[in-house]
Amino acid sequence: MTVTLHFHGAAGTVTGSCYRVVHPGGQFLVDCGLFQGNKSVRELNLKPTPFDPKSIDFLLLTHAHIDHAGLLPKLYGEGWRGPMWMTGPTAGLLEYLLPDGAGIQESEAERETRKRSRRGEEPVKPLYTMADAEEALAHREICDYDQWIEPGPGVRARYWNAGHIIGSASIEVEVQDSDGKPVRLMFSGDIGPDEKVFYTEPEGPSGFDYILCESTYGGRDRAEYTLEERRETLKTEIQQALGRGGNLIIPTFAVERSQELLHDIGTLIKMGEIDPQLVALDSPLASKVTGVYRKYAKMFEDTELSADELFNDKRFRIIEAVEDSKGLNAIKGGAIIMSASGMADAGRIKHHLRNNLIRANATVLFVGYQAPGTLGQIILSGAREVRIHGSVIPVRATIRSMGNYSAHADHSELMDWIRERLPVEKDLFLVHGEENAMSELAEDAAKLVDPKRIVMPALDACYELTPEGAVLSTEAVEPRLAPEQIAHLDWHNDVSKLILDINDRLRSAAGERSRNVLIRKLRRVLEEDAG
Repeated sequence: MTVTLHFHGAAGTVTGSCYRVVHPGGQFLVDCGLFQGNKSVRELNLKPTPFDPKSIDFLLLTHAHIDHAGLLPKLYGEGWRGPMWMTGPTAGLLEYLLPDGAGIQESEAERETRKRSRRGEEPVKPLYTMADAEEALAHREICDYDQWIEPGPGVRARYWNAGHIIGSASIEVEVQDSDGKPVRLMFSGDIGPDEKVFYTEPEGPSGFDYILCESTYGGRDRAEYTLEERRETLKTEIQQALGRGGNLIIPTFAVERSQELLHDIGTLIKMGEIDPQLVALDSPLASKVTGVYRKYAKMFEDTELSADELFNDKRFRIIEAVEDSKGLNAIKGGAIIMSASGMADAGRIKHHLRNNLIRANATVLFVGYQAPGTLGQIILSGAREVRIHGSVIPVRATIRSMGNYSAHADHSELMDWIRERLPVEKDLFLVHGEENAMSELAEDAAKLVDPKRIVMPALDACYELTPEGAVLSTEAVEPRLAPEQIAHLDWHNDVSKLILDINDRLRSAAGERSRNVLIRKLRRVLEEDAG
């Protein structure tokens, strides 16, 4: 039997990481992440799992980010009871991230059910429940970096520091084929940049049959910077934002980026470089995640603030209660408000954007990747209006972005990681990236690897890992989404844009008569199409 590799996520898109390896001794998963992006991509989360979860022997998890771990409770909700292997810090983060995700799923299902009930429609069920998250947590297994584990017959694996977030790993895997020979694979997970507050550079051995490398920032190089230079750039952004007289709103992820921002903001306050009235991290997860960081503080590189100083400045407020979060809406200026999610697609950040985007003296600063079709990407692209919670919100605030807080390696750093893993005897798979990013990374990687050996798999594609190299299998499951629907704005985005354009045109019409003429024209088009 030939070992086969299935790409059930992070193929043609940055999210939904999920790889399935089938071998003579069974089958296992590497990651099981949530899809994020346009509505067509997000609906992949609701579709049936493209394999029988009960057939999976075990799962190897690279790290705790939602696009790598966010569908784990769904697996357990579908009846799977296998073990999940991960590092200690990843297990600590999941303790809070999975229940938080379940709470979001239950809350969104409840809100959608209320809307549907008003239309006489059937209620919706959450993607997974709190009970499913708790079941998942009961099956965590801990492993250390640089130590071999044998999670199942014919398989052994070793975790290496990926330098991405606390506990993140690249996973080296050896799988025996039908002849008893090992097939050596390296799953990159998410690779961190060279310059980070908390960690050393990514690590790992060299020499594999197959390498899977993420390509989030393929084709994009950030300006060279030191941590001091990054902090200087942040200082300028904060000073200018507060100088406008309004609040500074920063969509950010609850894990890592929030802590790095707090570290830099705390350092700038300590040095007397900035003078905000308040620094609020509005996330129920914040204090819990911070506890994980304190527990594993010995893993950090030297920082300018101690682990205790880092999160204890009197200007900082970690917001957990809903009423306290709502109270931030009364603050009209002088505050730095950080809140999840980082792509502004869910969570409390949407409330803060709704209250601040309309203010000309406010500033919104994006500090991470924004997937196509997300609210963050739409705002960053220059939209004059956006829809939040069903309401049309004019964008009057100043919109800014910084790339130096990305937890991902840029193009040159990805090339360095690939170079350090060579030689690759068979094929290099490029994953976890949009089409353009993968193509640009492939073009440069062709200087290191035979171009014929560089593969950019499609969603749900399956490859046989033969002695001659990877061969696309004709037995793969039917793709759940066409490539052109994945990393682009979809019809849901087009409808939202159309509604905004219609509202804008009606407001700018010369009078009531002009508005009625436009409405009649639109109705006529709809009636002609229906006929």
